[in-house]
Amino acid sequence: MNTKSKSGKLAGASILSAVAASLCCITPVLALISGASGVASSFSWMEPFRPYLLGVTILVLAFAWYQKLKPRTKEEIQCDCDEDEKPPFMQTKTFLGMVTVFAFLMMAFPYYGQIFYPKADKQVVIVSSNNIQEVKFNVSGMTCASCEEHVKNEVNKLPGIISVTANSNEGNATVKFDNSKTNKEAIIKSIDATGYKVSDEVSTSENLPHGKAGHVCGPNGCK
Repeated sequence: MNTKSKSGKLAGASILSAVAASLCCITPVLALISGASGVASSFSWMEPFRPYLLGVTILVLAFAWYQKLKPRTKEEIQCDCDEDEKPPFMQTKTFLGMVTVFAFLMMAFPYYGQIFYPKADKQVVIVSSNNIQEVKFNVSGMTCASCEEHVKNEVNKLPGIISVTANSNEGNATVKFDNSKTNKEAIIKSIDATGYKVSDEVSTSENLPHGKAGHVCGPNGCK
């Protein structure tokens, strides 16, 4: 296998490992786009392997660049019968550079994947402040900001949802809602439909003082 061919195969390997490293966070976005919400958590089991996959990607890219940039030996020059021919695009430094940029974008995906989700801007008219309830759930399977946004996006589809926060580090989601329009069971069902699972209810607060009769509540609070 010559150096040019080897660098091309290394470039392909780096793409695969970079995508695999962030697959647990790419899948929720793909689920959002395709409408197949339930597959969002399909690759969350890969999260523990992410540091190793990141390391493999960087090592493969570094070796590919080394193969591309290292000085050629006299034997390689003498044996290169096609030296004057233009190499295929996939064997050029330009292609390897594009692969490197793509690989780093994939590796950084967990840090910007949430931008693909719509912002919740709906408002809920509160008939009575006694209807406002806040519940915190333990949710398993979330690994990054994309997972958090996927849970929030699904719960916000329910009527009467005032606000939703999710924390993948702590493994929980907090939902404030009008219990005259929806209930805890519907919220749990909505979260479970994403593939992430509610393991139990951590705390419940009822009759919250935020919001009065006829007032409007939204993501930024009640008016």
